[in-house]
Amino acid sequence: MDRYLEILRSFWGYDDFRGIQRDIIESIGRGEDTLGLMPTGGGKSITFQVPTMTMEGLCLVISPLISLMQDQVANLRKLGIRAASINMSMGHEEALTVMESCIFGGYKFLYVSPERLASSLFRNKLSRMKVCLIAIDEAHCISQWGYDFRPAYLEISKVRELLPGVPVLALTATATPLVVEDIQRQLSFSRPNVFRMSFDRKNLVYVARNTENMDKEMVNILKATTGSAIVYCQSRAVTVDVAATLTNDDIPATYYHAGLAHEQRVLRQREWTQGKTRVMVATNAFGMGIDKADVRVVIHYGMPQSLEAYYQEAGRAGRDGNTSYAVLLYMDATKRKLRTLVSSSFPVREMIGLVYEHICCFFELAVNDGQNYTRMFDMDKFCVAFRHYPHTVSAVLHLLELSGYIAVEGSPDRYSRFMFMLTRNQLYRLDRLSGQGERILNFMMRTYVGLFSDMQNINEKFIAEQTGLTTDEVYMFLKDLADRNIAQYVPLRNLPVIRFTRRRVDTDRLLIPEAVYEKRRDAMKERIEAMIAYAEHNGCRSRFMLDYFGERMEENCMHCDRCKRSVSS
Repeated sequence: MDRYLEILRSFWGYDDFRGIQRDIIESIGRGEDTLGLMPTGGGKSITFQVPTMTMEGLCLVISPLISLMQDQVANLRKLGIRAASINMSMGHEEALTVMESCIFGGYKFLYVSPERLASSLFRNKLSRMKVCLIAIDEAHCISQWGYDFRPAYLEISKVRELLPGVPVLALTATATPLVVEDIQRQLSFSRPNVFRMSFDRKNLVYVARNTENMDKEMVNILKATTGSAIVYCQSRAVTVDVAATLTNDDIPATYYHAGLAHEQRVLRQREWTQGKTRVMVATNAFGMGIDKADVRVVIHYGMPQSLEAYYQEAGRAGRDGNTSYAVLLYMDATKRKLRTLVSSSFPVREMIGLVYEHICCFFELAVNDGQNYTRMFDMDKFCVAFRHYPHTVSAVLHLLELSGYIAVEGSPDRYSRFMFMLTRNQLYRLDRLSGQGERILNFMMRTYVGLFSDMQNINEKFIAEQTGLTTDEVYMFLKDLADRNIAQYVPLRNLPVIRFTRRRVDTDRLLIPEAVYEKRRDAMKERIEAMIAYAEHNGCRSRFMLDYFGERMEENCMHCDRCKRSVSS
């Protein structure tokens, strides 16, 4: 046995590599910058985890999702492999301890978010770590022509300068030829080096239906099929309504979106994974890192904004190789709504200038002033004061960030924080506690470890759901404990942070480059039109999909709805 196969078998228990895993691993072993295109379920993590185990030093893994990082770290630790992550839910001291341990060889894998790369402290620590490989998940996010571009990914090229000679492995499940080329350019590949798995899912039956009654179609499909299912919706509110529709029709369903408490999302995903709930109705927040191979049906209740997103989400069906269905349901109104996203995501240039001027006034910044000025941005207060729509402001902030005028970061407080100032015995002797208060305290002490020794992350919404109270009642009780010096309580402030990376300029000198505005607007329009064209395509859907991703298919699939219809006619 060679060293790679030996490691695969001894740690992961697999007999052999799949698809292009071996090709990518050997490329990394030669020290080559590598791009791997591997559809959902292709085993991307193996391609950087196995070669790292044969190399001296640490693998730096850049991933956009905290939950996915935590899952992979937990899985590695179960295998006896030292791994850690640094994410925004960690305190400063905890993150510092992890970084120092990495410097002294305490970990083999370090997972970080792309936003972490901008930290001068992290870069300073990183330069002292012995890094043997940089692995980048969801690498399409680095391309402005990709469907999910994230400015934070651009920091990766600067990290490469800190680690000369360290190879890069970029991984993505979906990328058009243009994006493939741009990823390699943005990451400064020494030479083009791409390995592709086929995008053809032979066991996946593609179906698209234009219907004025999506609820009826969805229910009929689920009743005509068996096994686990996912229904993807385009908004949080719709997930709630659709889940209720299915439940009322005796189809066990629950909903999932980013607005739920973390604990609730974990619980609902676990119950669905274990088969206690048949249908998960979700936004695109649900998906990455799902380890469920027997999903038989994925229904899209409305159109996503791109074929890349659709392919990735639909691809969560049938990962066990058995026949499964990817169904797109839409109405004529769906197409109109999708097309309006272009204008709403790219407001006219005059509006960009006006919102920029109002933001500067909101923070009382004079012209030629404000570089590195950093403040929390209360979007609601701003929109009321200057009569703007939140969606317009969000779009302008994104364009200003891409143009180099500001940097927008998520709230530094992702969780509320809480710690008791009394001992457990002193707490039990307290009077003036209502029945509600006792329920809250008992639940918190059962659920959150370390409340008597350090500040801990808590979630008031989850506490309320589990104790039968409202979030406001939980908040007022915890605030009362803080007022009485019984506890320290720092409530969540879910506000983004804006940092002015340049001094304020006159509005008529505000420059939004063509590459940021016109070219990205046109690229978004092309993606949306490709999504609509797929839905209305009269030929083989599998062939259409593969052609979009630059892969040639010689013959029709003969199992999508279009192919079956042509055979029957």
